[in-house]
Amino acid sequence: MSDKPAGVLSGTIAVGVLALACVWLASLPALEALRVSPLIVGIVVGVSLANLTGDRLPDSWAPGIRFSAKRLLRLAIVLFGFRITFGQVVQVGVSGVVLDIVMVTSTLVIGVLVGTRVLKLDRETAVLTSSGAAICGAAAVIAAEPVVKAQPHQTTVAVGTVVLFGTLAMFLYPVAFHAGLLPFTEELFGAYVGASVHEVAHVVGAGAAVSEQTAATAVIVKMTRVMLLAPALIGISLWLKRSKTSGITTSDLTIPWFALGFIAVTGFNSLDVLPVALVEALVVLDNYLLTMAMTALGLSTVASRLKGVGWGPFLLALILFIWLIFGGFVATSWTMGSGLQA
Repeated sequence: MSDKPAGVLSGTIAVGVLALACVWLASLPALEALRVSPLIVGIVVGVSLANLTGDRLPDSWAPGIRFSAKRLLRLAIVLFGFRITFGQVVQVGVSGVVLDIVMVTSTLVIGVLVGTRVLKLDRETAVLTSSGAAICGAAAVIAAEPVVKAQPHQTTVAVGTVVLFGTLAMFLYPVAFHAGLLPFTEELFGAYVGASVHEVAHVVGAGAAVSEQTAATAVIVKMTRVMLLAPALIGISLWLKRSKTSGITTSDLTIPWFALGFIAVTGFNSLDVLPVALVEALVVLDNYLLTMAMTALGLSTVASRLKGVGWGPFLLALILFIWLIFGGFVATSWTMGSGLQA
């Protein structure tokens, strides 16, 4: 099947229509109340269609599905920079940035080491699962997918772990705070949520369950954590290259161009030269493109490819979930301890 423009168009349109339906579904009160993002709806719809229809999806869609899952994905990660400004980093201060760096780095290292050496997972699944827990949930998983050259089913499993444990965290964290189990002020609790909960939507939900101030702090810390996506992808790329061969040169390195594009767009957005309405429109477009990418990944995933995956990825995600809760508590107390209650 040709991947030329004529061969790509029909599949891309099909994915685009499905993504629109997913955006609508995510806006329904029941799903909106649970903070279920269109990205998650997209991959569920895609997987469902792929497995319910079997081989009955038109072959002509295949190039467009590949295009949406790869090319549009990279563009969406670049546009993700319109959600963030360098000013947000200044707002959280040095301690907030250190907190994010500690949590992202430690979660990635623990996840990869435990996943590959203890649980004996393949490296791609370990990296994807760890990226989702460490940085920004499903968006981090699909951003890491082209860097590690993962298969669609590996991406789907990793996203599944984000859905499960991110949703659990959204409900568990506020309950723990209201029960008096966390000796944090509302603002410090927001920093804890932003540094240790998976998805941006989950962070908003957990923070808003306490107060507006908590939600605001949580989002700022979370978006600063999201900014670490680009250096994390570059670091993963360097590590993968170094693990394959020794004595590499600069010309051998695979630097994800979309990660650099993400940083560039974030810098441009920090200049505040575009009208607010246009930036908001670009964020809406980015959400749609990410939903298309997730839907396409779902359409590329069939149950037969999941056989043999086992419970390893979910066990790794559980271990990382526990680490985010307790490690995040210690890291927040250590870096931002002045906000602890007496």
